[in-house]
Parts: sequence; structure tokens; C-alpha cells
Amino acid sequence: MAKIIIVDDDAQLRDSLRKALQRAGHEAWTAEDGAVGLGLIREHAADLVITDILMPEKEGIETIQELRGEDPDLPIVAISGAGTAEEGGPLLDAQLFGASATLAKPFSLQELLETVERVLPASEE
Repeated sequence: MAKIIIVDDDAQLRDSLRKALQRAGHEAWTAEDGAVGLGLIREHAADLVITDILMPEKEGIETIQELRGEDPDLPIVAISGAGTAEEGGPLLDAQLFGASATLAKPFSLQELLETVERVLPASEE
């Protein structure tokens, strides 16, 4: 079971992802932006972070950069509705700044769970 922090400004999506991850056996907390998310990540010693890229306040790229400065090995999944990493744009930027994986919205819960299992260290699965 992993401790996962979900950072997204869409409350409905945050709640859906949290429920899906909890059903899969993980602990999950949510935050509406990167500033709140960073506090939760530090408080709960997160094993994985899922972050949206485009958010008010502290956005995803800033969050990824700060996390990479603190913990280069922390798995980070970047999510965005602004196209795929292959198309360029925010998800490509997320990869360049250190995201472990990316998912373009909309994605299925199955795609999310498969990505989480793929990027988590074996001891956290």
C-alpha cells in the first residue's frame, strides 16, 4: 500500500481518483493546488504524487521542480487535459522537468492504476 497525494484543481476529479486509489488498497489525500499539495506530501511522507499541470496558485511544473529538488527519486505522475506529451505542451514539459509518467485527460481509472503500479517502487506495491 502506497501513500499517494493527488493535486488537481478539479474537485470532482480529485475525489474520483482518491476513491479509485483507496479501492486499489492505497492511502490517498487530495490538494487543490501545488502549495497545499507540497504540505501534504511532506506531512504524509508520500510514496507517489499525481499532479495536474495547469492550476491556479502553484501549478504542476513548479510543484514537480520543487519536489525534484527535495527528492529526486519520488515517483510523479503528471496529468493534463492540454494534449499528450508526444504532442508537446505541458505534459512534455512535465517529462523534461522530471515527471516519472504522464497521462492525458481524459484517461480511464484502469490507465491510472496501471501507471501508478508501473512507477511505484516494488516495495510500495
